[in-house]
Amino acid sequence: MLLLIQYTLIFASVLVLVALGGCFSEHSGVINIGLEGIMVIGALGGALMMKYIPESMAAPFVILLVILASVLLGMLFSLLLGVAAIRFKADQTLVGTALNLLGPAAAVVLVRAINTAESVDNVSSTVAYGAAKRSFIVNIGKFEFNWFMLVALLVLVVSYVVLYKTRFGLRLCACGEHPQAADSVGINVYKMRYAGVLISGAFGGLGGLVYITAGVSEWKFENGVAGFGFLALAVMIFGQWRPVNIGLAAVLFGLFRALSNVYTGFDALVALKLPSTIYNMLPYIISLAVLVFVSGKSRAPKAEGIPYDKGAR
Repeated sequence: MLLLIQYTLIFASVLVLVALGGCFSEHSGVINIGLEGIMVIGALGGALMMKYIPESMAAPFVILLVILASVLLGMLFSLLLGVAAIRFKADQTLVGTALNLLGPAAAVVLVRAINTAESVDNVSSTVAYGAAKRSFIVNIGKFEFNWFMLVALLVLVVSYVVLYKTRFGLRLCACGEHPQAADSVGINVYKMRYAGVLISGAFGGLGGLVYITAGVSEWKFENGVAGFGFLALAVMIFGQWRPVNIGLAAVLFGLFRALSNVYTGFDALVALKLPSTIYNMLPYIISLAVLVFVSGKSRAPKAEGIPYDKGAR
């Protein structure tokens, strides 16, 4: 049971970070379905930083540098969506899909090139970072506390305050609801939308880093992030684009995802004797059910997905 709680919290941390990123982007009026690709690129930045950082460096500096690498790469990658969707008014769904395809492919090519240059197996797209990963984990008895659990909680609180208690957050939401009205009172809609996309890139990249520190010492980039970007979108919709609801939904989805990791002990506990594949499929089945029953009643920002035309009224 303790292991189930541990995995639930770490997977919930991933989902809450990435879903909040999508929330900021969509509140600004830009649909970001490219969160899967952003997670991979953010994870790449964190993995490479952990690979090359000196082992003698103090843990707080390791954590800070790795987070910065993931956040910056996530933001840079999300800028592709921002430029295409905001500057060139491209279809946001198509651009997001392209990011999901480009992210893992670019990561594989880069990592193989690095491994080849270092005379490592040139067919491998794996980055090993086990030693540095220990900086993020504190053992409390039999419970492994990951510092990202605390980071995710802090990001959730800050996101709530920023969206609903600050001028920036209110302006961001206004650009996603009625950009023409926001523009009429002097708000630069383009800048606010870029800000929303960059924040989503930062949170998505950080979520990718949390994913690869969940229990593996090396990671093959062909495997991507196991659909967590799409699960985060389901969490965002189920949470109705509200940070508190997103946090609760992330815990629920994290629980279902954690069951696939500890299904043996759980199955023995409840005496269900279900195949392991059922537990592996469970979070995705739940996400489909959520989208079927919730999306029809969801209240997304009214102007999301609509390119802003300054001359339109």
